[in-house]
Amino acid sequence: MTGIFITFEGPDGSGKTTQIKLLEQYFSEKGYDILITREPGGTEISEQIRSVILDRNNTKMDKITEALLYAASRAQHVAEVIKPALLEGKAIICDRFVDSSIVYQGIGRNLGIDLVKGINDMATQGIEPDITFLLKISPDKALNRKFSSDECNRLDMEKLEFHNEVYKGYLKLEKLYPKRIIGIDATMSIEEIWGEIINIVSNRLKT
Repeated sequence: MTGIFITFEGPDGSGKTTQIKLLEQYFSEKGYDILITREPGGTEISEQIRSVILDRNNTKMDKITEALLYAASRAQHVAEVIKPALLEGKAIICDRFVDSSIVYQGIGRNLGIDLVKGINDMATQGIEPDITFLLKISPDKALNRKFSSDECNRLDMEKLEFHNEVYKGYLKLEKLYPKRIIGIDATMSIEEIWGEIINIVSNRLKT
């Protein structure tokens, strides 16, 4: 694998989209072949699975079904898009990856970290991000941003207690994988957040 793989994690409303666009511009100016993608999604099949997962009408979805659907979407995404792009030496920036499943299904849904990680090990084919930026913001602030910006999906509609558990999960992963997961205060200005991100990218990847 000769490419670069960077993921962004954090609650919806934490500003991931804005920072991904800035990082895309940075890599473009450096002459990289860039791939911007997201999870769940990133391929035609994965996007179809995404629509099922996030459909607000699917209120009867079992938590194990949910976890397996995320893993299925990811398996297709890795096989069809991420792995080939890494082999081609591209710079990949992905909005969410396995960490989201671990915190949302493993912790938020109480399925357990080990179970969810096990489900996803086959899906990822051993591929891990070089850097994961965790944009940290309290769930209540993030949800306020989300509700005021666009339509909310099935997971957004969960109780605040669920989102609080997910956020605690993110903080736990940050401690478990300190070399890979870089936590950034998402309540700072766009410019301040970007300054921290570009400092890490330029130092870690020598770009």
